[in-house]
Amino acid sequence: MAWIRIALVLAALGGLACAEPPAPQVAEGREAALLEALVSQEETVQEAALAEIEAAGDARFIAPLIELLRVSQLGIAGRVAYNQRVITLERLSGEVLGGDWFGWAEWFGHTDLAEPPGFASWKGRLLSPLEPRYAEILTDDAPTRIRVAEIDWGGVPIDGIPPLEHPEHVSVAGAEHMSDGEPVFGVTAGGANRAYPLRILDWHELANDTLGGIPISLAYCTLCGSGIAYDGRVAGIDEPLRFGTSGFLHRSNKLMYDRATTTLWNQLTGRPVFGELAGREGLELALLPAVVITWGEWKLRNPETTVLTLETGFDRRYEAGGPYGAYFSSRDKLFPVFLNRDELAIKDRVFGLVHEGQARAWKLADLVEAKVTNDELDGQRIVLVATSGLIEVEGFDERAGPVRYDAGGAVRAYATSEAGFHLGPDDESLLDAEGQRWQITEEALVGPGGARAPRRPGTLAYWFAWQAFHPETALPRR
Repeated sequence: MAWIRIALVLAALGGLACAEPPAPQVAEGREAALLEALVSQEETVQEAALAEIEAAGDARFIAPLIELLRVSQLGIAGRVAYNQRVITLERLSGEVLGGDWFGWAEWFGHTDLAEPPGFASWKGRLLSPLEPRYAEILTDDAPTRIRVAEIDWGGVPIDGIPPLEHPEHVSVAGAEHMSDGEPVFGVTAGGANRAYPLRILDWHELANDTLGGIPISLAYCTLCGSGIAYDGRVAGIDEPLRFGTSGFLHRSNKLMYDRATTTLWNQLTGRPVFGELAGREGLELALLPAVVITWGEWKLRNPETTVLTLETGFDRRYEAGGPYGAYFSSRDKLFPVFLNRDELAIKDRVFGLVHEGQARAWKLADLVEAKVTNDELDGQRIVLVATSGLIEVEGFDERAGPVRYDAGGAVRAYATSEAGFHLGPDDESLLDAEGQRWQITEEALVGPGGARAPRRPGTLAYWFAWQAFHPETALPRR
């Protein structure tokens, strides 16, 4: 039996030899003191902390050092020991990016680096000169589904971009302020339809409203090119959720907050990511049908629609391109997003669907060219209808002057058991493989005998944004 004992000892030794050594760290319990030392106004205090972190080789402090780059450039952390911070950051990471915060943030996104204990509250206090409530929102005891280091400040305080609350609306007959060619978000809920002009939502990015008796929030991330209508009713929460702008971004996507709990939510996925409700597994807002379409076509298809007026209660120049026209016309993004997928250009518009955890996206230009696309997602047949074309806008950016850009285009997706749909005799109907006519409506394809193929709400967005949150998404074969 002695040989068995020897074998077990050798196996144990072999296991120890194969185990990864623990990551080098500062002495346990020193993290909080070092975080505070990093924001000291005494250069010698900062330099001593940096030397201790560097001697320990503690890569957890890469996150706060990148954060300090950002706030130093924003002018709220001073330049004390700035150069030494950069040197320590480069030595800890093995990268040479100097003071390029954008580059550091994208590099960090590709890593799985952890943050030191106490980082969330430290970051909240660090950013509090920008918005005092950040110290209350970013705390260590709040549940989180994302790394706090990837939460970026987008340039405004809480509700610095003011949402619309139950905005005024009129019927088609009263819509003298609207031109047929201008783009709108067309939203459907409770059997009712409403148009939200993009030239208004460009300035507000959120509209908390009620449509067809359903509380809705139209959440628009101008940076991601995505306007999404959400049902505010959530199981287990008594009152419908209403949202505001937090001023934070995650991978260049707007983080909105709910007014009930101040939880931060991802605008593109409808999921809570930081705060009280982020601790509830599986919580997700339900999508409602929405399209980007011209006012002329929307009112033609939906003559009973209402539309927002210009009487919002805010003094804004509601003209196309006002705040973001230059960005819409540019090929570049404004904030860090680490890119894994390069099959498409970063600001190609895509239409994305998610079903049972499976994601799929189609390039908008391809859908528009085909007009009708038959495909499937996770075994479910779907038909995508894009008969309206791309919407070209000529506008005026307040900083850049005249601009021209595309605002997207209408895509409607329907789940069906049929195959081989093609365009019917007009843009309002499809024909199935047997030649039977199906009417295109906002809620369903309506076929012979009252058969219905229900609408599958999807998301129109820039490719960089869609792939950042759906990295495993499938694209059609070319």
